[in-house]
Amino acid sequence: MTSHDVVVVGAGLAGLAAAIRLRERGHQPLVLERSDGPGGRVRTDDVDGFLLDRGFQILLKAYPTAQDMLDYDELHLRSFDAGSLVRIGDRFHRVADPFRSPGDAFGTMRAPIGGLKDKRAILKFRNRVRKPELEDLFAAKDTTALARLREMGFSEKMIDTFLRPLFSGIALDPDLGFSSRSLEFIFRMLSEDDAAVPSIGMGQISLQLASRLPADTIRYDTEVTEVGDHHVIVEGSRIESQAVVIATDAVDAARLTAGEVDDPGTNAVTTWWFAAPEPPVQRPLIVLNGNDTGAINNLAVLSQVSPSYSPDERSLIAVSAPTVDVDESAIRTNLTEWYGNVVESWETVRVDAIERAQPRQNVGEDPDQSVRLSSGMFVAGDHRQHPSINGALVSGCRAGDAVAARLCRDC
Repeated sequence: MTSHDVVVVGAGLAGLAAAIRLRERGHQPLVLERSDGPGGRVRTDDVDGFLLDRGFQILLKAYPTAQDMLDYDELHLRSFDAGSLVRIGDRFHRVADPFRSPGDAFGTMRAPIGGLKDKRAILKFRNRVRKPELEDLFAAKDTTALARLREMGFSEKMIDTFLRPLFSGIALDPDLGFSSRSLEFIFRMLSEDDAAVPSIGMGQISLQLASRLPADTIRYDTEVTEVGDHHVIVEGSRIESQAVVIATDAVDAARLTAGEVDDPGTNAVTTWWFAAPEPPVQRPLIVLNGNDTGAINNLAVLSQVSPSYSPDERSLIAVSAPTVDVDESAIRTNLTEWYGNVVESWETVRVDAIERAQPRQNVGEDPDQSVRLSSGMFVAGDHRQHPSINGALVSGCRAGDAVAARLCRDC
């Protein structure tokens, strides 16, 4: 039997943030991670020289806690252009925030995504989400994202051709049944700064956080099978601690705590990674499917955002759908409708079908749930805050602070 003052279960973003916060407060946490590296869902793999994130992911640079905890310069962030390219009918149309991309304002006004009323509704919605403090957004009366968009005056055409695929790609909920609080937070982040990726993959975020901890702080390939107020069990061995932080996803947290942590459910996504001789999109833009047919939700050419994603002159393309129930033939059929027979030359590099891609934020759930379960057990993760990189970091910091406060009272 061994002993540590704090054990953190999981080296995802929340677990890393909790451990960093604990060390800042003078504690020596031990982080136990069942996989072979840090990051949880935020990792990048090298496959034949291509850098493949675990599904298509982006960092919204305006995330406040990400700004506090990450060194953006060290990540060498590469930004997408503001706005999107939207497929409507048989054409692509540029749609952008006129405040952040004034050069695209004329094309945005002409795009067949809605009428003048919709353009005014966007400005109204933008003003609504940017005025209050962030805390006030999450304290507002909650409803579904779809209901909030309708309440703001958006037409069904605007919702279906632009807003649904936009937020489906971020929240992974094509029905827009998720919390309007999350919707407003996402919209605010998009209106304040760029969406970006680190130059050599989203996994650099996790590696940067892990680098702030001594090498012996994290044990990889180590699965925790049982947790208690003051111990964990690993491979039949007991590790005692003054406190335990469960920083897994909601499914595993619910299992480890025998249901004391609620599982809100998860949203899925599948990302197909293709290598192509030429990029189908020249600008670093996210392409949205504004039609009510086709398997694709969104597409991005990562090598146009950061050339380092590809080992050579080929383009690396990520095509995503918020489901695990679509096969590649349907995706290729949709791609051929968009780009023609050139798609036949696209090589499949990998397919990521991720059932637990993101926790749901259901209407009425507390977006600021307690991180303390008992006298010695704490929980962290974006399922306790809001589903995002920022939510994971906030929750981890809150858990670290709560543990440090409890240990200080007990000392």
